[in-house]
Amino acid sequence: MPKLPKPNQTTLSFSITEVDPLTIFGTEDSLLRSVEASHPDVSVLVRGNEVTLTGSESEVFAAKKLIDEAIGLSLLGVALVPADIARSAKVIEQSQSPAQMLSQSILSSKGKSIRPKTLNQKNYVDAIDENTIVFGIGPAGTGKTYLAMAKAVQALQRKEVSRIILTRPAVEAGERLGFLPGTLTDKIDPYLRPLFDALHEMMDPELVP
Repeated sequence: MPKLPKPNQTTLSFSITEVDPLTIFGTEDSLLRSVEASHPDVSVLVRGNEVTLTGSESEVFAAKKLIDEAIGLSLLGVALVPADIARSAKVIEQSQSPAQMLSQSILSSKGKSIRPKTLNQKNYVDAIDENTIVFGIGPAGTGKTYLAMAKAVQALQRKEVSRIILTRPAVEAGERLGFLPGTLTDKIDPYLRPLFDALHEMMDPELVP
């Protein structure tokens, strides 16, 4: 429920026209609740695509900045979830722009820009830049392998490395490779296939053995 305005408070009204407001407010206002949680002293009132913020001047403009960044992320194709809003608020506190961070491309391949699409992916890419070895742990399909390959190809193109070595565990801890059927190639290839698929997307296939 919107809070009643108090004396010495600032009210700021604006329209969201760049994107569908639903992408910013979220299903059942889930994203809007995250904005309110990040700025609990700001009252947020929404009517259609019109937004009114009420609170102290500094908090109102901070909340407006957060909504602007959410719009920027949406324009980049990020499917926002409440956690993105919370992370964006923390990034803004560090005087950085989440949308600008995610607009930085790792490399371009076949007319497509490869870049992080979430703040977690951006943190992962930054960790690869800053560390010799990085362990990426998370659910399947979250971009760990693909982004790691993109960073490897980027390093190769920049001549920061002379070759890319692919390695991947083929068995669980305590098992033996000999238990798997087929030749050594038959045993290893299925586990390397996602890596080669990514390489073929990012490089000239003739350069990939």
